[in-house]
Amino acid sequence: MTTTQTHVAVSGLHHLGVPVRSLEDTLAWYKDVLGLQPAFVQQAGEGRDLDAHVQLEEAKMRFAFIELGNTILEFQEYENPLGADHDRRNCDVGAIHICVTVEDIAAAYEVLVEKGVEINAAPTYLPDGNLAGCWFCYFRDLNGIQLELFQTP
Repeated sequence: MTTTQTHVAVSGLHHLGVPVRSLEDTLAWYKDVLGLQPAFVQQAGEGRDLDAHVQLEEAKMRFAFIELGNTILEFQEYENPLGADHDRRNCDVGAIHICVTVEDIAAAYEVLVEKGVEINAAPTYLPDGNLAGCWFCYFRDLNGIQLELFQTP
């Protein structure tokens, strides 16, 4: 007896790909500000297969994986073609934000301030609802990518 699948059976999230202007500058920023190191940096290559997958002509890129618990951030630098700078507002379709958990949001916020990071607002406490007792704080990386600190009770 053959079972016909009616949907894709997703088992988890492997990675989130984020294009950046400079892989070296981005990796240095994430190491300095968040203490994150890449698992590896790799030249993705070029050619018709890559062009087809990323829907770009003559694509050439490098990428790095940074492991965050059971998820990976993949930073991608396109050497060709060069992309436009990030210009999305939080409400724009396709805009993303990357949320990381911290144990002490107040201490993390102070580190961001000391390092001159572009912070949207000081940490905010959520007093009720499904996220009661949590804290959050939005800020941007050197590429303008929206990040969020999140502390659970």
